[in-house]
This record gives sequence, structure tokens and C-alpha cells, in this order.
Amino acid sequence: MSMKTTLLLLVISLSLQAQPTLTTSQQKAITSVIERYTLARETKDTILLKTILSPEIDQLVSSGEWRTGINTAVQGMLRSSENNAGKRTISIDKIRLLTKTSAIVDTRYEIQNADGTARKMWSTFILVFAEDTWKIFAIRNMLPQK
Repeated sequence: MSMKTTLLLLVISLSLQAQPTLTTSQQKAITSVIERYTLARETKDTILLKTILSPEIDQLVSSGEWRTGINTAVQGMLRSSENNAGKRTISIDKIRLLTKTSAIVDTRYEIQNADGTARKMWSTFILVFAEDTWKIFAIRNMLPQK
């Protein structure tokens, strides 16, 4: 099943049920995944990335590049970290459970450049809980309009 089909089915199923309440333990676990993602990007730790990304990861970056699959995503992330060097900070704005096993995490994503300027973006992460762990299933990075 394609990523787009999976997401469409997820949206349809959500419209048929009430949104579950986020528990403290779910919030901590999801926050931990985003913190580990930030650390992995900062340290270029491919082993850590591969433990928190779903094999089917689907990423759309601010340049418009689509990265599909874990190997393509990890290679693109490393390339991006090299091309956009600087301290990365991801701050969670909101976590919403779609179902008991899927969540949307809206964040502010900032790269502090060596020259003192900052690249400020928004990122949305879709996480799925499977096999007793949360994994990043999709990432959407956006540059806000000025």
C-alpha cells in the first residue's frame, strides 16, 4: 500500500471516530523520539536515525525534495546536515493523537548558522506506534512566509 493511500485511509478512519486523549506517558515517549531525532541530526548518527525512523519514512523537505524510504531519507538528512551546518533546535508546539497508535507533532525547527543568522522553519512529524515503540512515519518541513 502506498504512503498516500495509507494517509488517506488514516484520515477517513479519523473522521469516523473521536480523537483519543494524549496520556502523559505517550507525550513523554513522543517527545523523546523528537529529541532523539534532533540529536541524531546534530551528531549525524545514522544508527540512531534508523532506530527512530519507520522503514517506510516519507519526508518532504523545504526545498521541495521528496525522500521516500529509510535509506533515501537518512542519506538526504546527512547531505542536508552537511549543506546546512549549524546548531539544530526542534521545539514541540503541539502533539495530537489521531488514533491510539498515530500522532501528529507540530514543531518549530531552527538552524543557527555560524554567521549568527537563523533559518526558521516549521516541521510536522507523523508518528506511528508499532511493536511497542513510536517511530517517525513522515516529516514535512516548511519555510513560513515572511
